[in-house]
Amino acid sequence: MSVVRSNWIYKFLVCALAVLVLVPSGLFAENTHVVSPADLHAKAASTTQARQQNEAKVREFLSGPVASQALQKAHVDATQVKQAVSQLDDQELAQLSAKADKAQKDFAAGYLSTLDIALIILGVALIILIIVVVK
Repeated sequence: MSVVRSNWIYKFLVCALAVLVLVPSGLFAENTHVVSPADLHAKAASTTQARQQNEAKVREFLSGPVASQALQKAHVDATQVKQAVSQLDDQELAQLSAKADKAQKDFAAGYLSTLDIALIILGVALIILIIVVVK
Protein backbone atom coordinates (compact mmCIF):
# COMPACT_ATOMS: atom_id res chain seq x y z
CA MET A 1 0.00 0.00 0.00
CA SER A 2 2.91 2.36 0.61
CA VAL A 3 4.00 1.92 -3.02
CA VAL A 4 0.51 2.93 -4.21
CA ARG A 5 0.48 5.91 -1.89
CA SER A 6 3.95 7.13 -2.92
CA ASN A 7 3.02 6.68 -6.59
CA TRP A 8 -0.11 8.77 -6.05
CA ILE A 9 1.89 11.52 -4.26
CA TYR A 10 4.45 11.52 -7.05
CA LYS A 11 1.73 11.94 -9.72
CA PHE A 12 0.04 14.69 -7.72
CA LEU A 13 3.30 16.63 -7.34
CA VAL A 14 4.09 16.28 -11.05
CA CYS A 15 0.63 17.58 -11.98
CA ALA A 16 0.87 20.48 -9.51
CA LEU A 17 4.29 21.44 -10.85
CA ALA A 18 3.03 21.27 -14.43
CA VAL A 19 0.15 23.58 -13.58
CA LEU A 20 2.48 26.06 -11.91
CA VAL A 21 4.85 26.06 -14.87
CA LEU A 22 2.19 26.29 -17.56
CA VAL A 23 -0.05 28.93 -15.97
CA PRO A 24 1.19 32.47 -16.73
CA SER A 25 2.88 34.05 -13.75
CA GLY A 26 0.84 37.21 -14.27
CA LEU A 27 -2.19 35.45 -12.86
CA PHE A 28 -0.43 34.98 -9.53
CA ALA A 29 1.04 38.48 -9.41
CA GLU A 30 -0.88 41.24 -7.72
CA ASN A 31 -1.71 43.98 -10.19
CA THR A 32 -1.74 46.82 -7.69
CA HIS A 33 1.54 48.38 -6.62
CA VAL A 34 2.26 49.49 -3.10
CA VAL A 35 3.09 52.95 -4.46
CA SER A 36 1.56 54.09 -7.71
CA PRO A 37 3.80 55.46 -10.46
CA ALA A 38 1.98 58.79 -10.20
CA ASP A 39 2.85 59.01 -6.49
CA LEU A 40 6.50 58.21 -7.26
CA HIS A 41 6.57 60.91 -9.94
CA ALA A 42 4.95 63.45 -7.62
CA LYS A 43 7.44 62.66 -4.83
CA ALA A 44 10.39 62.98 -7.23
CA ALA A 45 9.06 66.29 -8.52
CA SER A 46 8.55 67.69 -5.01
CA THR A 47 12.04 66.57 -3.97
CA THR A 48 13.55 68.25 -7.02
CA GLN A 49 11.56 71.42 -6.37
CA ALA A 50 12.61 71.51 -2.71
CA ARG A 51 16.25 71.09 -3.68
CA GLN A 52 16.02 73.92 -6.22
CA GLN A 53 14.42 76.20 -3.62
CA ASN A 54 17.12 75.34 -1.06
CA GLU A 55 19.88 76.01 -3.59
CA ALA A 56 18.28 79.35 -4.47
CA LYS A 57 18.05 80.36 -0.78
CA VAL A 58 21.70 79.54 -0.10
CA ARG A 59 22.91 81.26 -3.27
CA GLU A 60 20.76 84.31 -2.49
CA PHE A 61 22.21 84.39 1.03
CA LEU A 62 25.73 84.29 -0.42
CA SER A 63 24.94 86.96 -3.05
CA GLY A 64 23.94 89.85 -0.84
CA PRO A 65 26.14 92.91 -0.38
CA VAL A 66 27.14 91.90 3.16
CA ALA A 67 28.08 88.43 1.90
CA SER A 68 30.09 89.81 -0.98
CA GLN A 69 32.07 92.09 1.33
CA ALA A 70 32.62 89.37 3.94
CA LEU A 71 33.83 86.84 1.38
CA GLN A 72 36.02 89.41 -0.33
CA LYS A 73 37.65 90.46 2.97
CA ALA A 74 38.29 86.81 3.84
CA HIS A 75 39.84 86.25 0.39
CA VAL A 76 37.26 83.57 -0.47
CA ASP A 77 36.15 83.25 -4.09
CA ALA A 78 32.38 83.83 -4.01
CA THR A 79 31.90 82.19 -7.41
CA GLN A 80 33.61 79.02 -6.23
CA VAL A 81 31.42 78.89 -3.12
CA LYS A 82 28.23 79.43 -5.14
CA GLN A 83 29.20 76.70 -7.61
CA ALA A 84 29.97 74.32 -4.75
CA VAL A 85 26.40 74.66 -3.45
CA SER A 86 25.16 72.31 -6.17
CA GLN A 87 27.57 69.59 -4.98
CA LEU A 88 25.97 69.37 -1.53
CA ASP A 89 23.60 66.49 -0.85
CA ASP A 90 19.93 67.16 -0.11
CA GLN A 91 20.27 66.97 3.68
CA GLU A 92 23.29 69.28 3.86
CA LEU A 93 21.62 71.72 1.51
CA ALA A 94 18.39 71.72 3.52
CA GLN A 95 20.28 72.39 6.76
CA LEU A 96 22.30 75.27 5.28
CA SER A 97 19.18 76.69 3.66
CA ALA A 98 17.34 76.69 6.98
CA LYS A 99 20.28 78.38 8.72
CA ALA A 100 20.61 80.98 5.97
CA ASP A 101 16.88 81.68 6.09
CA LYS A 102 16.94 82.06 9.88
CA ALA A 103 19.99 84.34 9.73
CA GLN A 104 18.32 86.57 7.13
CA LYS A 105 15.13 86.82 9.20
CA ASP A 106 17.09 87.57 12.37
CA PHE A 107 19.12 90.22 10.53
CA ALA A 108 15.97 91.81 9.11
CA ALA A 109 14.40 91.83 12.59
CA GLY A 110 17.47 93.52 14.04
CA TYR A 111 18.59 90.58 16.17
CA LEU A 112 21.91 90.33 14.34
CA SER A 113 24.42 93.01 13.50
CA THR A 114 26.25 93.29 10.20
CA LEU A 115 29.29 91.71 11.84
CA ASP A 116 27.19 88.79 13.10
CA ILE A 117 25.72 88.14 9.67
CA ALA A 118 29.17 88.43 8.06
CA LEU A 119 30.53 85.79 10.44
CA ILE A 120 27.58 83.52 9.69
CA ILE A 121 28.16 83.97 5.95
CA LEU A 122 31.83 83.08 6.34
CA GLY A 123 30.86 80.04 8.39
CA VAL A 124 28.39 78.88 5.75
CA ALA A 125 30.95 79.41 2.99
CA LEU A 126 33.60 77.45 4.87
CA ILE A 127 31.17 74.62 5.61
CA ILE A 128 30.30 74.41 1.91
CA LEU A 129 33.93 74.36 0.85
CA ILE A 130 34.90 71.79 3.48
CA ILE A 131 32.05 69.45 2.50
CA VAL A 132 32.97 69.71 -1.18
CA VAL A 133 36.67 69.10 -0.51
CA VAL A 134 35.93 66.06 1.69
CA LYS A 135 33.74 64.50 -1.01
